[in-house]
Amino acid sequence: MSAVCQVTGRKPSFGKQVSHSHRRTSRRWNPNLQYKRYWLPSENRWIRLRLSTKGMKTIDRRGIESVVAEIRARGERI
Repeated sequence: MSAVCQVTGRKPSFGKQVSHSHRRTSRRWNPNLQYKRYWLPSENRWIRLRLSTKGMKTIDRRGIESVVAEIRARGERI
């Protein structure tokens, strides 16, 4: 499974790691992804989402119902 947040769409970013001697090697920064369960009152069930911590803050701010509606509008299955 790829490292992508279901709410914000955050993905790994890429760059260079620079050593003390300034040798550059490729590296990647993964988003801080967590699995989290939310109660969906309209469907009377739990849903499990793979979220970045910024996605969790978005759900706290906007509410789970509106976020789930947006995810489904994109065509993603929950």
